[in-house]
Amino acid sequence: MRNNENNGSTKAKWVYWVFILAFGLSVFFSFISETVMDRVNIVVSIFLLLIIIAIGILFDIIGIAVTSASETPFHAMAADKVPGGREAVKLIRNADIVSNFCNDVVGDICGIVSGAAGAAIVIKAIILAKSINETILSILMAGIISTLTIGGKAIGKGIAIKNSKKVVHGVALFLNLLKKRLGIDFFSEWQW
Repeated sequence: MRNNENNGSTKAKWVYWVFILAFGLSVFFSFISETVMDRVNIVVSIFLLLIIIAIGILFDIIGIAVTSASETPFHAMAADKVPGGREAVKLIRNADIVSNFCNDVVGDICGIVSGAAGAAIVIKAIILAKSINETILSILMAGIISTLTIGGKAIGKGIAIKNSKKVVHGVALFLNLLKKRLGIDFFSEWQW
């Protein structure tokens, strides 16, 4: 049976952590975006923009998959000590927190940073070709970023729901690898 209940202290800790994570990740991604965008040409800037959008879509897929996956198959994996089994159970039992982090924190940050990256690309294009209309280019860039983000997330949601077990297990394997190789355990303080 799926257990989506977390105790009050876990929820309270998450609220504090979400503020810290949101600020830290925003500063990090903005710094990287601003620093790198200033130093590379327009083609590389567009490639970086696409990577930022792809990260947002990937994390949206993870968030949806975790909320739609069933905990049951992962119990057997955890009991048989299959790598990632325990982490998958933890992910699903903390689906609200995982979804909030993936869909809201990372997703929103990627949306904001992709807008800033798009603006940087528009400025570069205007500098390169002074005859370009700034307003039209800005509107087109906003439309392209929105279309790629919304369309990518729409496609990703279908993939996440149909393949939730595979997606959750893939993320769980990655978390298991981080724990074994680097000693990083994202769930060390969470109840499960």
